Amino acid sequence: MNNHTVDASRDRLLGRITALLWVVVIALAVTFFYFASSFWITLLLAGFLAILVEPLVALLERLHLPRSASAALIIVFGMVLVSAAVYAFYNKAADFVDTLPQYTSKIRKAIDPAIKRLERMQESAKDLNPAPARKKVPEIRVSEPPSWPSYLARGVGSVAGAMVIAAVVPFLMFFMLVRKDHIYSWLCATFGRVTNIPGFVEQVTGMIRGFAGGNLVVGSIMAVVTVGVLLAIGMQGAVALGIASGLLNLIPFLGFILASAVPLLAATLQFSSAGPFVIIALTAGLLHLISNNLLIPKFIGSRVNIGPVAATVGMLFWSWVWGGVGLLLAIPLTAFVKLVAETHPALAPVANLLAEKPRPMPRWAEAGQSVARAIPLLRERFRVRHKQ
Repeated sequence: MNNHTVDASRDRLLGRITALLWVVVIALAVTFFYFASSFWITLLLAGFLAILVEPLVALLERLHLPRSASAALIIVFGMVLVSAAVYAFYNKAADFVDTLPQYTSKIRKAIDPAIKRLERMQESAKDLNPAPARKKVPEIRVSEPPSWPSYLARGVGSVAGAMVIAAVVPFLMFFMLVRKDHIYSWLCATFGRVTNIPGFVEQVTGMIRGFAGGNLVVGSIMAVVTVGVLLAIGMQGAVALGIASGLLNLIPFLGFILASAVPLLAATLQFSSAGPFVIIALTAGLLHLISNNLLIPKFIGSRVNIGPVAATVGMLFWSWVWGGVGLLLAIPLTAFVKLVAETHPALAPVANLLAEKPRPMPRWAEAGQSVARAIPLLRERFRVRHKQ
């Protein structure tokens, strides 16, 4: 057996060991993400929000305000805004619950003729094919709670878990903003030898800010258009309904349904003809198509740089892991995984699989080349043990 054959067998063995190790690492990571969802959601939300508000903190710091005071001022101001939005949403939700009987009665009147026709058709079918008489057995019905609330709260666990996350995130944001230089120095000292930390931090920062800013721009455009359409048809509360519909249209998968349902439900109490309902549904559908095919690729796609297949699979995966929260964070999380994969040459195929525009792969990573060259330490240990 010549040296070339021995090296080839070693390369194949090391490649299999590497693949097995990656499978084990990925399985452990998914398990940890699933069972420690509250921890990861709190950490990610705090990190994302800290990156978003960092320019404001830096601006106040340039105005000779201490960094700790700047961070505290921005966080307190943000908490006031969020509290006001939650209070307004709660009032709107309470008003909707109060008017819910009116919605249900009008919807019932609208669909009552169709239900009666179906019942007459069933009775006619029974008369044509009479079934043998059966002894009546008492039925026991068990009412099961709907599954969608548990899906939405999968990541946070419960109302108490959501309150804990909401209470911890501002404090964690404050410490991240104050200790920014310390965290950056630790990253450079820990991973500086194997990756370009300044470039990685710059890419992550640009991706998160681009994603948030792009969604804000696209959501604002859709909200303005929706408000204009609702005002044109003379709907009451057009401003609030249009803003809610435009922002809900950003939600993946369910955006069109939610964006249509909110104004359509309100329209049931104001209109009796089919024209306004058709206009509302067409507006929500057209905005959804335009945003997904033109606006989102223009304002968000260049910063995120992940392919449509990777984005869809990422939304399915993160929504399975964390429910509704995972669905909302799926795009930036998938983009973050791609950026992490780009920092290590051995993960270049993973990065290219997720990217919209793949980068040229190094020669050692091409098909037919040695996979073991990506792990020189493991290969050296194998050779030493083989000699012994």
